[in-house]
Amino acid sequence: MYKPDSLEQLVRENRFTISVIFPLFGALGFVASAEGFLPEFLEFNPLMVLFGTLVMRLPLISGIKPLIDVKSGLAILAVTLYAYIIEFIGIQTGFPYGEFSYGVELGPMIYGIPIGLPVFFIPLVLNSVLFISLFEVKGFVKNVFGSLAALLAVDSVLDPAAVSLGIWNYSGGFFYGVPLSNFAGWILSGTVSILVLNSALNTERLSERLENTEYFLDDMVSFVFLWGVVNLYYLNIVPVIVAILFGAVLYRNDRFNLAISELDMV
Repeated sequence: MYKPDSLEQLVRENRFTISVIFPLFGALGFVASAEGFLPEFLEFNPLMVLFGTLVMRLPLISGIKPLIDVKSGLAILAVTLYAYIIEFIGIQTGFPYGEFSYGVELGPMIYGIPIGLPVFFIPLVLNSVLFISLFEVKGFVKNVFGSLAALLAVDSVLDPAAVSLGIWNYSGGFFYGVPLSNFAGWILSGTVSILVLNSALNTERLSERLENTEYFLDDMVSFVFLWGVVNLYYLNIVPVIVAILFGAVLYRNDRFNLAISELDMV
């Protein structure tokens, strides 16, 4: 019989704080930093950004932890290495995302790349895989294409907000400052990552865990609040609509926890 561990209990008792309060304060902090409303030492403070991101990742970490075996662990390690390599190539050559650079340090950096890159990238891929699982898509190929479509939709929310904030910069682009090459790059990096993770994870156990773990997609709820609010502030209308659509699907599938429990208020 499965017994919840301390991390699972922590997440369950603080769902509202983790998936709603943290991202809303994060959005406020990002906008205040970009607009110069904060003292310089607090503007996009890298340790605060990394800490907040890690907190919002807790539901995903807790949800997937029981599913990690040697095969899936090696797959995550491979995707981590792949993320570093393709990001390094991207910064040095402009391939495959187009010419871009980081305008803000997202935690400690090395060769212009955040050391915490896997904390930002891999959850986007995993959340896309989980999101498509809500539709009970059958078949490996359909799952891969569905997950990739979800990942591109995620990027259509993330990148315009990040560009508006100055977190990273492109030389120009048709979609709120984001070039078409960026989405082509995400097709490449996303396809490889999704193929590796989908091949390694036990999809039957993953679906069962998703069905029985109400908070498994709370990290995506955080994503909707954080980047949806930032896009709303900068009037990036299409990304706001996409974020709302994500939120509507999550809500329809009972993935929102908007009730503040007594434990959340302690």
